[in-house]
Amino acid sequence: MRTFAVILALVAAASGVSRAASAQSSDLDPRIEKLVASVSEARLGAILKKLESFETRSSMSSTNSPTRGIGAARQWIFDELKGYSPKLQVSFDTYVVAKQGRFTRDVEIRNVMAMLPGRSPRRIYISGHYDTVARPGGQGAANAGGAPRDPDAAGPPPADPNTPLDNLAPGVNDDGSGTALTIELARLFSQSGLDFDATLVFMCHVAEEQGLVGAHLHAEKALAQKIPIEAVLNNDIVGGDHGGSGIVDGATIRVYSEGPEDSPSRSLARFVQRWGGRYVPSHKVRPMARPDRFGRGGDHSAYNELGFTAVGFRESRENFIRQHDTRDTFEGISLPYLAQNARVNAAAAATLALAPPPPGVTNERGQPLITRAPTGYDANLKWNPAPGAVAYRIFWREAWGPDWQHDVLVGNVTSLVMPNMQIDDYVFGVAAVDAGGHESFVSAYVSPPRAKTTIKTVQQ
Repeated sequence: MRTFAVILALVAAASGVSRAASAQSSDLDPRIEKLVASVSEARLGAILKKLESFETRSSMSSTNSPTRGIGAARQWIFDELKGYSPKLQVSFDTYVVAKQGRFTRDVEIRNVMAMLPGRSPRRIYISGHYDTVARPGGQGAANAGGAPRDPDAAGPPPADPNTPLDNLAPGVNDDGSGTALTIELARLFSQSGLDFDATLVFMCHVAEEQGLVGAHLHAEKALAQKIPIEAVLNNDIVGGDHGGSGIVDGATIRVYSEGPEDSPSRSLARFVQRWGGRYVPSHKVRPMARPDRFGRGGDHSAYNELGFTAVGFRESRENFIRQHDTRDTFEGISLPYLAQNARVNAAAAATLALAPPPPGVTNERGQPLITRAPTGYDANLKWNPAPGAVAYRIFWREAWGPDWQHDVLVGNVTSLVMPNMQIDDYVFGVAAVDAGGHESFVSAYVSPPRAKTTIKTVQQ
């Protein structure tokens, strides 16, 4: 411990950081605290009941009814978002999907998105999916390897593939909960009066149940148009605290992230744990070092697949008989639990959107800007400046550790030497900090994968 104390003292002296400055940066932003505290259980409940009233939100359901099916649901979401603030730019993100896979006919699908412009074009997404599905036995039967057929579930698809799939599929938790969370935070952020650096996007995806289709098509378009999506916080099944096994957990939330261990998505999960935990200390964030649950998927994976940073929020104790089933009703929701998950999302998204973007830690060839200079036994860190940053926070941990163990705030510099810190034994990272103490997520120094070697041999 004395060694680290000496290193921290040397770093602070070299970078000109005072103890007062470090203490000030640790204070929570009262504006974010107010935003987090404003999450309304009553409004979340009202949104969920409205979504349930459409009876089905299947991507293959009717679009011409004003009260039932996917068409009525998406129009209500659009109108609800539109009414919150003139600052919100609400639109349908529309595609026509050809007959394939789980689509029995050509179908027009519409993501519903509300954009809150910031000072910069970089985007932070909060999302859920509003489509639903119910099938015989639901997810409970699938997980158990077969079970008696749910008498309330729909039978086989109609013989005519052009007939709308209008069987009952309320989907209040899967994923009315993530949709309600997204809609509620769109209201709060757009009415907060905060001037965010990042542009916030509140996205209600569609056709998740057909294979993450709405999210994948949007991510493809963003990639083609070079839209700078910095982070996606996706919420899917986040409203229940009573597990199907009888275990109750209303005090934790799981956050899944794509690897490897220091990928940007893992860094985002650590960020959610760090800042969500500070603003909502009564709700524990549990990072999960895997893309999602075994054999399951969510819309964040569609973004990961195309190289974007994204994580997936999941309730800690799932009740599988209420998933993909007609029993996924409002009775399975805990509004206090859903509100806590919304608060964690709000804290993480607001901090990210107020903070500078994460600094770059690689050169133009993608090589990490870390060496052993000047002695050959030091950690010599360099990074590219982040717009709006007035300081940087250096993080490090032992190479076998899953989370950061140490950190120190340094000044408005773009390099730092940490003496006698062998870069082979530790993982290092750096975050950008603005004048208000808002931090980006950490950019970690990662060795690029070794190129494949082809060795020629002489035939004997």
